[in-house]
Amino acid sequence: MKFEEILDLEERSSFDFFWKESSLSDRGYGLIRDNTKDRNVASIASVGFGLSALPVGVERGWISRKSGEERAVKTLKSFLNNVEQKEGFFVHFIDMIEGRRAYRSEVSVIDTALFLMGGLVAAEYFGGETSELFRTIYGRVNFPWYVNGERNCFYMGYSYERGFWGGWDRYAEQIIMYVLGAASPTCPTDPSLYYSFARDRGTYEELEVIHTYTGSLFTYQFSHAWIDFRKIRDRDGIDWFENSIRASLANWKYCSSEGKNYRTLHERSWGLTACDSPDGYRGDFGAPPSAKSNTAHRIDGTVPPCGALGSIVFVPGIVEETVKHYFENVPELWSEYGFLDAYNLDRNWISDRVIGIDKGITLLMIENYRSGMIWELTMGSEYIKNGLERLGFSRREEW
Repeated sequence: MKFEEILDLEERSSFDFFWKESSLSDRGYGLIRDNTKDRNVASIASVGFGLSALPVGVERGWISRKSGEERAVKTLKSFLNNVEQKEGFFVHFIDMIEGRRAYRSEVSVIDTALFLMGGLVAAEYFGGETSELFRTIYGRVNFPWYVNGERNCFYMGYSYERGFWGGWDRYAEQIIMYVLGAASPTCPTDPSLYYSFARDRGTYEELEVIHTYTGSLFTYQFSHAWIDFRKIRDRDGIDWFENSIRASLANWKYCSSEGKNYRTLHERSWGLTACDSPDGYRGDFGAPPSAKSNTAHRIDGTVPPCGALGSIVFVPGIVEETVKHYFENVPELWSEYGFLDAYNLDRNWISDRVIGIDKGITLLMIENYRSGMIWELTMGSEYIKNGLERLGFSRREEW
């Protein structure tokens, strides 16, 4: 099968996850499962990716515009009226039927941002009632409430039991938080928040990267699923798109070199990122450069297809060979919703689930690679334009 045909099949199958694994209950309408094994629990991040997928489904002819708009409107009404929140920030994991807290989950700033980006894309595409609902939900978010004023950074999390903890004090997937915060029409954050987190630099195979703590690929991908960094830089001249290219190449080189130690890893099977594993979900799979002098990342031979696919806009040629390998040589990875979450040949293990955020980054990055649609919708938003301007980003012609 040709590469474009595999991409089309994977993108459509990923879309089917978001369309089919969605609640149709009165109070929880539009809530999307976190993964296919935990049957009654949704994640607000999964909903954010699912809302972003709706315009793709319409433009690709998989659903009608009417049904897509109806899904967007009813989902946003659930979030406005029923899904549990505090100061406008939503609880990370929620019951799919009632929209109430599950797992003693935190009130999450990053997952609220992922949800808001999905709402913004849907609002830009459908307009009308979708746009009005998004404006109300977005305007309700009290961004400064989640800021540690003494350290000038967002707290890492908040729960009812322990209050605030930690801090987003180094680079990771959170740039969308600063853009949304700076652009808020009601409760904006100061632009200095964006410039306060550490930009630690490290090198692997002569590739210098502003690296995240564990070097997990999703941290270089998530904000890029919506914001088109190809032609913009911040006031310090940082090119985040180039940085993600280098991080993707470092991950590929590292996996290629580790082929001597793990059967699953080689130049056509790579992309270390947070995913399912033989020992349960792991958020620390990654590659150098990483923190603590390149020792913060973890590796056990587990590889998720979403790792490479999420970097298709950064290193398309390498991803093409990788996707062909998965599809042609690891048929056990295929499921109703496209590639399963991960596999590990050394442990004779293949995941029995798909995970919403992994299907989401796959779908959005494939679409950006094919058409740029998500980037165009996001960058056309006045909120995003204003947020980037307030943060001091400039376009190529201004450099």
